[in-house]
Amino acid sequence: MNFSTPNLSLVVLIGPSGSGKSTFARQHFLGTEVLSSDYCRGLVSDDENNQAATGDAFDVLHYVAAKRLAAGKLTVVDATNVQRESRVSLVKLAREYHTLPVAIVFNLPEEVCQERNKSRADRDFGPHVIRNQRSQLRRSLKSLKREGFRHIFKLETPDEVEAATIERVPLWNDKRDEHGPFDFIGDVHGCCDELEELLVQLGYESRPVADPGPGWTDCCYVHPQGRKAAFVGDLVDRGPRVLDTLSLVRNMVMAGSAICVPGNHDAKLLRKLRGKNVQLTHGLAETKEEIDAIAEEQQEAFRKELSSFLDGLVSHYVLDDGKIVVAHAGMKESMQGRGSGKVREFALYGETTGETDEFGLPVRYPWASEYRGDAMVVYGHTPVPEAEWLNKTINIDTGCVFGGALTALRYPELETVSVKAKQTYCEPSRPFLDEDEKAPTLSSQQANDDLLDLADVTGKRIVSTRLRPNITIREENGTAALEVMSRFAADPRWLVYLPPTMSPSETSTKEGYLEHPEEALGYFRSQGVPNVVCEEKHMGSRAVVVVCRDQETATKRFGVEEEAGIITTRTGRRFFNDLGMESALLSRVRDALSGAGFWEEHQTDWVVLDCELMPWSAKAQELVKSQYAAVGSAANSALPPVLEALESTANRLSGEESDLLEGLAEQFGRQRESASRFVDAYRHYCWPVESVEDYKLAPFHILATEGKVHVQQNHEWHMQSLAKVCEQDPKVLLATPYHVVDVTDPKQVDQAISWWTELTEAGGEGMVVKPLAFVPWKNSIARGKRGLLQPAVKCRGREYLRIIYSPDYTSEANLSRLRSRGVGAKRSLALREFALGVEALERFVRREPLRRVHECVFGVLALESEPVDPRL
Repeated sequence: MNFSTPNLSLVVLIGPSGSGKSTFARQHFLGTEVLSSDYCRGLVSDDENNQAATGDAFDVLHYVAAKRLAAGKLTVVDATNVQRESRVSLVKLAREYHTLPVAIVFNLPEEVCQERNKSRADRDFGPHVIRNQRSQLRRSLKSLKREGFRHIFKLETPDEVEAATIERVPLWNDKRDEHGPFDFIGDVHGCCDELEELLVQLGYESRPVADPGPGWTDCCYVHPQGRKAAFVGDLVDRGPRVLDTLSLVRNMVMAGSAICVPGNHDAKLLRKLRGKNVQLTHGLAETKEEIDAIAEEQQEAFRKELSSFLDGLVSHYVLDDGKIVVAHAGMKESMQGRGSGKVREFALYGETTGETDEFGLPVRYPWASEYRGDAMVVYGHTPVPEAEWLNKTINIDTGCVFGGALTALRYPELETVSVKAKQTYCEPSRPFLDEDEKAPTLSSQQANDDLLDLADVTGKRIVSTRLRPNITIREENGTAALEVMSRFAADPRWLVYLPPTMSPSETSTKEGYLEHPEEALGYFRSQGVPNVVCEEKHMGSRAVVVVCRDQETATKRFGVEEEAGIITTRTGRRFFNDLGMESALLSRVRDALSGAGFWEEHQTDWVVLDCELMPWSAKAQELVKSQYAAVGSAANSALPPVLEALESTANRLSGEESDLLEGLAEQFGRQRESASRFVDAYRHYCWPVESVEDYKLAPFHILATEGKVHVQQNHEWHMQSLAKVCEQDPKVLLATPYHVVDVTDPKQVDQAISWWTELTEAGGEGMVVKPLAFVPWKNSIARGKRGLLQPAVKCRGREYLRIIYSPDYTSEANLSRLRSRGVGAKRSLALREFALGVEALERFVRREPLRRVHECVFGVLALESEPVDPRL
């Protein structure tokens, strides 16, 4: 006996003790799929036969079953289940999670069950128990279907139990193995002229059907590259060519070039064809007239075939490994890929609040604004002026029959294609298009992203990114980030990226040095990366610059009104308190981009740039005053009198005492020289700022433009592209000097070290060494495992490090201690933050909800609170 059970179902084993249910479950299901009442008694009481623990045991069983069904896992309940009241709760559980309840009944002879129980030492109850259980089972057999079981399988003998096999089959709505490409088409409503034009525009070709059947036309469309159309329902009513539309779609479905889900108008027509008493409103009367006009001798056959076609339409489909779902009115995450009356009802009608609007129409519940699912959902039902994404859902009913357009969504391209309606075929009950009204400035997504949900960023979180699969954000780190975000951050709609921290090179063993280019270049050489880009490291403040071509672009793309850009720090705060200065600097950048032809070259109206903004003192003024200037001032004030006293005293003494004081004077003299160098080091990065031309902005990454995140371009491309922009305004914009170096060529390595030495001896901070590729991977052949390498390694100059480690860090005693520093934690942090930053940009470019972008942006800020030596 071959039993077919849905992949997602609640399988209830029903039979008296000794009927072989547990043995059957072990043979046909995974151990994790079977929930045994006996085992649950053992969990709560350490005794599987303790009948006093039955209540608690079933509480556990139902709880675990609910969790499994919510996760979409097949679940088997192994208990006697011979009493109706024990089955009612299980059927209710299945319905709650929109899964099909399946009954497998073990109606074996009583003597078989009695004999089996005699051989089990743990079953010491009398024969009357089995007798009662079989009696209860027999009374239940005829009522199982009424109780709600969708599939019922009966086993009457041990041989039937032994011979039975279980075949798992997908639900009708499970089309995960179909990967497209698809063309999802919105509500047609009999607008066949527009449908035919749209199909041609999508690349489909018309092919006649040899024998369409009585009353059907022979029109069919097939795509030469194998694309498949997916209709979101409401094929009928209101439009001028309803039967032509039905014929075309039906023929395409039969030819395998289309799939179709039903709409509420299609379901209403089906009820009418079946003789139900339905009102001939909302276009159904006209559809009926078209059907009645078919020749009398074809009427019966056509109606039968039409009923069969409409009845065979499945409520919704889950496609492409679960990445996309299509349903007429939409589909909540908890219902996707499941089967129940409520699922079908939601697919046809959506959800209403129970209220009516001023036009007497039901008010739709905004399920899409609360959608949090991973799958994209394509739907129609409620006409909208244009198709817009909202939380990975898109409504493609653009009201063709009401004078709007017929729209298709191409997948996986995620491009919309529309054909304007040739005329207004039907006046809508609710106003649909009003040319006198100005279109809203904010998209549906932006209107719903005005506030972020605290629940999306609190608690321990695991963020999956393209570059690193799972990045853990601990709760305590998230709490620290929340403090910064909620109190100090810029408008979150601008925050589409935060830059990662940067790891220093390995500690140098070269005399007098803590960092040296030999280690930075050697790191990439050891990882099999032959070519690197060495960029001058500017001593400024990291700045993310978002520039829009105009204010309209800022509103349209970022949802921000009255601004056309922003400059933020690496912690997401506004860089400037003086918004006039920010606006002036953004204007200079915008003009330079325009002058370089950047907008046209990249086909964009906005750009996100990663930059260094100088002087350092512009943002770190208080830090300079309170920490660095105070140290320098104290040293320069205290050390000269100490030296004078030591020298004066040494001159009055002789012998060992004089030698001792001279040694001390020499030591303090070195400290005085170090303090002087310390002051010179930080002063090099400070100058007064009075106007925009006192700033220097050095962009080094073109992070993202419309439709692209530029991580596929190497660093030399970024340097060259930005140099063209900087040429337009050299007073404010600074092109970063760089060298491309082959780390396997000793001559080029020496030249890179010499360049670094010249930079640092002239007061420069140092250089950043990056692999030529923006996203660097280990060589899978040489290393045996593909992994992400450091995207950048900084190598700071000897004098600059005085600011970081103290004025006299170069003493041998201090260097010896500092060389024990470890960079492993910093490097791990840099990799995780880099992956999150790239992911945030990619999600923004894909137009995902702001909460999805901020999951990554917030993650970067949260990781910054990890305990890592801040001097690294």
